[in-house]
Amino acid sequence: MKWPAITVSLNKLRKAKYSVGVYMRTLTILMTGCLLFFIALGLFGYVHSKIRNTEPSSSMKGLAASVSSQFFMDMMGMEIPHLPSDGKTFTFSQSNVSAFLFSLVTDLNPHDPKSLIAREVPGMGQDRAVLLSKGGGTADSPMDFGPKSGVFEREDLGEAGSITANPGAAAEGPVQGPEHPLPTAQPPRTAGKNVVFIYQSHNQESYLPELPGVKDPDKAYDPKKNVTLVGRRLAEKLEREGIGAVHSDKNYPAIEPNFNYYYSYRYSLKTLQEASAGHPDLKFYFDLHRDSQRRDKTTATINGKTYAQVYFIIGGKNPNWKQNYEFAEQIDQALEEKFPGISKGIHAKSGEGNGVYNQNFSPHNVLIEIGGVDNTLEECYRTADALAAAISQVILNAEKVDAPPAPAPAEEKKQS
Repeated sequence: MKWPAITVSLNKLRKAKYSVGVYMRTLTILMTGCLLFFIALGLFGYVHSKIRNTEPSSSMKGLAASVSSQFFMDMMGMEIPHLPSDGKTFTFSQSNVSAFLFSLVTDLNPHDPKSLIAREVPGMGQDRAVLLSKGGGTADSPMDFGPKSGVFEREDLGEAGSITANPGAAAEGPVQGPEHPLPTAQPPRTAGKNVVFIYQSHNQESYLPELPGVKDPDKAYDPKKNVTLVGRRLAEKLEREGIGAVHSDKNYPAIEPNFNYYYSYRYSLKTLQEASAGHPDLKFYFDLHRDSQRRDKTTATINGKTYAQVYFIIGGKNPNWKQNYEFAEQIDQALEEKFPGISKGIHAKSGEGNGVYNQNFSPHNVLIEIGGVDNTLEECYRTADALAAAISQVILNAEKVDAPPAPAPAEEKKQS
């Protein structure tokens, strides 16, 4: 009886073993390399954050702040099938995920066709804002599109303007704008000092309801009816709160030779320097603007009245931006406590001008956008009044902290 011959190819086994060995070594090298890469990246980020103030636009804080409660509900719903749904669009739907990834990679908003050409057309450029703190309103980003060409080529560019101390000190007459219930001016609670300066870098930013015949939001600019009136309202209201204020209504298109809108922060820096030289007690600075968002994104109804909502803007390229952010956060919190839903949060931006917005001038310098192109001046005045209440609260608390300790009573001195 013959046994069947079985031939074993050792060469093939050796080749298979060698291939498996190469695969395992390659996999091990890749896994080890990835692990070391992420460890090094984490260490680098930690060291970097310790040795310098990173720009807010380079952090993940904005992404974390912008995540909504609906996002977490949808995440839980993926694991709990019977979790109640309010019928809103699913966060992880194909359209939402695709739009998010497209925006993340290209920095363009597929739902906003204007953003597709904004970088290429002068006057339409905008820089992406990073949300630092979410306000009571919806967490959408501010949009700042510049004026169309020719807006400042009109013959009447308005008066030159000036810097005025205590614009509401003579409180016998009405404050600027429609009358609201306002207390009479109080004696200065800032020791008679003018500590607040209010100015407008884009001083001719206006509101469409105040401009008959103008429908184009990129033409919402006017030499008389503009955000400067809102700044004056804020200064006058602060006077009534007992806070010494100085207001600038400098009209840069009228006073700057060869005016260029994109040099606005250079012009307003000279105003800051002039105001500080003339009023050495100034400590708190507010640059008021108007946003480019439409009415549904910039209006809140509080106690039956409509208010223009506010964005707090921090210059992302200011090396000391965290100090300005902390100051803005105090005002934002005080504002939301008094008027829930009026704030759109605190955002960091790094694009226009040098990305600093003159906030390196003082740690107490904040840019505030009040309302959008479709809000009325009356709505903005209401918001200015609300802001004054919040700002005065923060300033008076700061003054208490900075005040020197009270002298000891005479009896205590004798005993000591």
